[in-house]
Amino acid sequence: MVERVSIIIKNGIVVTMDNERRVFDRGYVVVDGNRIVEVGKDDPGGRYEAEEIINASGGVVLPGFICAHTHLYGALLRASTWFAAIHPPTDFQQNLQRIWWPVDEMLTYEDAYASTLIAAIDFLRTGTTLFADTFSGPNAIEGVLDEEEKALRKVGIRGLLAFEATERHSREEGIRGLRENERFIKKNNSDPDNLVKGLISLHASFTVTDELFKLAREIADKYNALLTIHVEEGLIDVYHNIERYGLRPIERMEKLGFLGPDVVMAHVVQAIDDELAILKKYDVKVAHNAMSNMLNAVGVAPIPRMLSMGITVGIGNDGYIFDVFENMRATYLLHKVHLRDPRVMPPLKVVEMTTIDAAKALGVEKELGSLEPGKKADIVIIKPELPPTPVNKDTVYGHLVNTFNGRDVDTVIVDGKILMRDKKIEAVDVEKSKEYVHKVAENLWDRLLAKGEYQVDVLRLEKPYWILKRL
Repeated sequence: MVERVSIIIKNGIVVTMDNERRVFDRGYVVVDGNRIVEVGKDDPGGRYEAEEIINASGGVVLPGFICAHTHLYGALLRASTWFAAIHPPTDFQQNLQRIWWPVDEMLTYEDAYASTLIAAIDFLRTGTTLFADTFSGPNAIEGVLDEEEKALRKVGIRGLLAFEATERHSREEGIRGLRENERFIKKNNSDPDNLVKGLISLHASFTVTDELFKLAREIADKYNALLTIHVEEGLIDVYHNIERYGLRPIERMEKLGFLGPDVVMAHVVQAIDDELAILKKYDVKVAHNAMSNMLNAVGVAPIPRMLSMGITVGIGNDGYIFDVFENMRATYLLHKVHLRDPRVMPPLKVVEMTTIDAAKALGVEKELGSLEPGKKADIVIIKPELPPTPVNKDTVYGHLVNTFNGRDVDTVIVDGKILMRDKKIEAVDVEKSKEYVHKVAENLWDRLLAKGEYQVDVLRLEKPYWILKRL
């Protein structure tokens, strides 16, 4: 009997990322509705009748890529003219004081919508189908995640959205941030098929009190939600916690009962082995942001050490470059030069960190991250324009990290729906969206330039240090 299904993808190199890491030189994927029905080699024969058949000949078929950590509003700051008016920061703390905290102060609800729209388009066109985002803006808290959701649903990919709670200005601001997360989680997380869900985000332990940590954990436990926090990105996080609490950041979080397998720590650049052992003990996940760490000159996270300990690490972008291939390549290369060892970070491991490992980091490995029967149909087809050497099951991982780029992504399927085919996004007018977002970005830059209190002399000194002392 012939079974009628939605989509059959055939004749491509199928990279399953399943437990056996099977790769088929000529394989197929059968999709019905929003689920994968079958994955195999050669051809499904006459067992299925499909509404649509996609010929992936000359292409590579993979699970949709997953970004473990991002800030969508970072898209609005790319190559900003405002940077020319800033005295160049000399370290991570000055980056926060002179760039990111002033931006936070300026962000509006429209900025949240516009940045989500353009970043989601960028993710889609380069093959990322799920991301975890945190938005930060003290003047756009209540309801801001709905604006991000509206833009994200327009594009059609998956997202985990959160407001980055912080007590940088006041305790009330931190509580408001967590309550916005709670509201959004209550609204969206009960439906397992919802493409847009919420998680809980804290900024970092040097801008968060013990009480806010405990409240975040309480909300997470109540709703079975993920928690994410920036950890030891720069040394200020370490110094503040040692001076204020006599503990390193991860030690402090353990003492507070904050840690667990539902915690995703972004960065973890400055961690020592004792702290890594704590992460392993509680099965805490890590989001590695190699390109952002290089941009901010904070150092190199001990990722090979984490991997050797069995800590789950996914690749993020921290709001910098949204093309997953650039982030994979940076991850692949950075640790080789840092450790002066070309053997570290083999291609397969890097690809795992953007697929099945990133899915584990975000708690969705039972539904996403690999091409397997029963899993959600998030699928990417890559058709490289000019591979210099043959692409086959023996070379495909090497090509993914060394050769391919976002422009090679040809087709993207999310939840069984084709969102991009032949490199054309179907649901959104990309040119009109770009024109609109450019106007929003220019308006943001103008406001930043006009706000005199954000000039370097104020940001460089007393206010941030007074805040840290107060906390």
